[in-house]
Amino acid sequence: MKFSVYQRSEQAGRKNNEDRVGYVYTQDSALFVVADGMGGHANGELAAQIALESVTELFERQAHPLLADPREFLSDAFMQAHHQILQFSHEQGMDDTPRTTLTVLVIQNGQATWAHCGDTRLYWLRAVQLLKRTLDHSYAEQMPAGVTSSNSDYLMKMANRNVLFTCLGSPTKPIYDISPTVSLQLGDKFFLSSDGLWGCMTEEDIVDTLASAPVTQSVPLLIDLALKNGGIYGDNVTGIGIEWKGN
Repeated sequence: MKFSVYQRSEQAGRKNNEDRVGYVYTQDSALFVVADGMGGHANGELAAQIALESVTELFERQAHPLLADPREFLSDAFMQAHHQILQFSHEQGMDDTPRTTLTVLVIQNGQATWAHCGDTRLYWLRAVQLLKRTLDHSYAEQMPAGVTSSNSDYLMKMANRNVLFTCLGSPTKPIYDISPTVSLQLGDKFFLSSDGLWGCMTEEDIVDTLASAPVTQSVPLLIDLALKNGGIYGDNVTGIGIEWKGN
């Protein structure tokens, strides 16, 4: 299995970096992760770190050298990360549970499967075409079940793209979406990003930049652009790009 990868995370204008990014792989399977600790709750960076460690450790236990079922793994991984955050909060006697978003990509057997909770995004490109972009679990992009457009509270939340209705670490069971398993072609690219990056530029900018060069060149360009656009008060900026090179 061959792939190119580039990852980078910048603190930008925040007091600390609550984003986490990483990847781990065997000879035949690879895992890529981005987590964004939620600043509206205490210790978001701890939730993101727990999520990253929990998911990667589960992968290392189960990928020998392949995961038996990537979709089942992703479901187990998200729930395990969620419960470990809750357990940590309980053990530390925290008044407010730390919380995080999470996006995870698995590649093996020339196929890809991913899952996400919150508004860390995944982009899948083939040549210059955007094949898929995850849909944020936000009131700006989705209408949760039981909510109607006449609901005034919902309309108020619609005005803020950062208001999420699910995350890991919340008292309620998280909502997460798992993709179908898709077949890859040589040169396919994936980009996982925190909202500190995609929130500072248009989707067209992201797609055009990724399509213009290998991920080792295009991802640094995107991060530098986000840092410039976000300015001195910008959010943490994190991204990881993957380019599929074949088995």
